[in-house]
Amino acid sequence: MPTLNRVQLIGRLGKDPESKFTPTGKKVCHFSLAVSQRWKDKNGTSQESTEWVNIEAWGRLGEVCQEYLKKGSLAFVEGRIKTDKYEDKGETKYFTKVVAQTLQFLDKKPAEEPLLAVEEDPGDYEA
Repeated sequence: MPTLNRVQLIGRLGKDPESKFTPTGKKVCHFSLAVSQRWKDKNGTSQESTEWVNIEAWGRLGEVCQEYLKKGSLAFVEGRIKTDKYEDKGETKYFTKVVAQTLQFLDKKPAEEPLLAVEEDPGDYEA
């Protein structure tokens, strides 16, 4: 049976991206994306709910994120869900993130500047 692991998000960065290198020398960039939903309840009152999603971008895509994104930037991210685990005081904890494969900057720019889109080559990346 075929499977699909694809996520598409549009949101704003909660803080500036942070990059680091793995022990094997691969570069990875992390940032959080606020994805909001707005609606009116049965009384006509506007409501809003925001989900914070952790994003991980590897290689050249991570370098581009580090260079061009900043807190408040509007971006379209497409990628796959990945769940990692770690030990904390003898207890196993799990966290879910999105590994970015495509990124598009959505902030408005002057008319002479084109919209920039970047795609990452899908591959096996380290945790």
